[in-house]
Amino acid sequence: MRPGMQNGVRQGPQNGNFRGAGMMQRKGPGGPGGFHRGGPGEAFHGGPGGGMGAGFRIGPPGMWWKNPTVVQRLGLTPDQVKKMDDIFQAARIQLIDLKANVEKQNAILEPMLGANPPDMNKTMAQIDKVAQARADLEKANARMLLGIRVLLTPAQWTSLHTRPTPPPQ
Repeated sequence: MRPGMQNGVRQGPQNGNFRGAGMMQRKGPGGPGGFHRGGPGEAFHGGPGGGMGAGFRIGPPGMWWKNPTVVQRLGLTPDQVKKMDDIFQAARIQLIDLKANVEKQNAILEPMLGANPPDMNKTMAQIDKVAQARADLEKANARMLLGIRVLLTPAQWTSLHTRPTPPPQ
């Protein structure tokens, strides 16, 4: 049985939150952006540690289209890089707001879960709000990533996934 669970019921906050595996947890400059899980250009890619679902990852963590090594290896044109930046910037504010809503809904949920006894109806309604906020964030992230993905040629897409990319310099 997982820590904090008793008879399949979560007993209280662990590390001060109820985020779960699907939440952004990494910190980065400027808040949500290209997200691995927390900073602009980082959190929208998923991976270990919980964050945007790993299934939504289309490339290396971060704003990989700004990495000169990746740009050269894939043969990205300046126009492709500009369009990727434009898509990212257009989605960034919305993603920041959606991430803040997830955190807000979690903050409302925490004391409900800690109450003894908890009000089942109110708590279940709040759990639904948390789940909806997460879904809204995931969908907005997926739309942004799809917008970036369609800018790649088939050869660039294949190349992006065939060789590991060195970390940014």
